[in-house]
Amino acid sequence: MEPQKQARTPGDPVAWPRGPSTSQTPDDEEGPEGNTAPAAAFLGAEADDACADALWELPVEPAERRPECSRCSRPQKVCLCPFLPLHPLHISTHLYIIQHPAEENKVLRTVPLLAACLPQDKCKVKIGRRFSEERDPELSTVCRKSDTLILYPGAEAANLEEFILDSPIYPSTIIIIDGTWSQAKDIFYKNSLFRLPKQVQLKTSVSSQYVIRTQPTNRCLSTLECAAAALSILEKNDYIQESHDGYPTSNSPVPGKKKAQKPLPAESVPF
Repeated sequence: MEPQKQARTPGDPVAWPRGPSTSQTPDDEEGPEGNTAPAAAFLGAEADDACADALWELPVEPAERRPECSRCSRPQKVCLCPFLPLHPLHISTHLYIIQHPAEENKVLRTVPLLAACLPQDKCKVKIGRRFSEERDPELSTVCRKSDTLILYPGAEAANLEEFILDSPIYPSTIIIIDGTWSQAKDIFYKNSLFRLPKQVQLKTSVSSQYVIRTQPTNRCLSTLECAAAALSILEKNDYIQESHDGYPTSNSPVPGKKKAQKPLPAESVPF
């Protein structure tokens, strides 16, 4: 026997099953005990966003840089100009420095010291990792000239001193790569332009005297030292090398140097 269905009058309310609603707000989603956690989380997220926006609006004070010497680009308290020639050296050779971008802002780089010793029209610095005829027509033209050399050691490199004795064309330009050994290797082998000039190297047993920035090995020279040695040979002028000998050495009192510091990676080339 089926149970009798309870009669309902038209005025009785209908109890529909509760289901998901798309029109609920966080206040409508309270649990059976009045749980307001979702609403609190929503308000907390808004507060966090407001705090973050406020932080972005705070004024930022620019970092103060120590005053730098306009000639050697070193901080004025450790200026190295007393070790440099009083006037630019008179040379006929054009020097191109190919500088890795990582070296550009290093305080202990030697290229500014080198540039301070030479006439502006004889020393040009090209910053970058990749060079081509389209990107640098001037450098492309220089690399294609028969009187251009590139200073980079290797099995195919000729001794610079011996080369200039036998060469029918005397070199007028030399290119030097400025960077750590791995950076210089990357620049040399990944730019076809730099394999166009005659490759030369220095044959010397001289150890680096640039103590401001420690070299990886005794046979590694800073870019400054390489350029001084190469220009001394090309210009047949020992004074260029002698003037370099006046730079800070292990026996020189370096301005502002109070204590030994952890050696930094150097821009160096093994010769």
